[in-house]
Amino acid sequence: MGYGGAVSAMITSLKNNKRSRKSAIKKLKERGYLGHKISNQLHFTKEATPKQLEQIRNRIRKENQKKLLVHLSVIVTFSLIALLAIGFVKF
Repeated sequence: MGYGGAVSAMITSLKNNKRSRKSAIKKLKERGYLGHKISNQLHFTKEATPKQLEQIRNRIRKENQKKLLVHLSVIVTFSLIALLAIGFVKF
């Protein structure tokens, strides 16, 4: 009755499932990662002027517009190539 090791693999799996395991939370607590409290407040030492905030806002808008144009150009290019490929295959 050759089971090809399936029975022994099943027995090993059952033995491994019986052993007690530590939870991940307990391991983290033992290592000291969960011992301190994390505050939800952010603390900044520097403040930006309204002029600096406006410059940052404008720079981010320009970057986003450039990314949008690049993405749209890639999508349009691939769409045109797909349409041309479908047109040639169809005829």
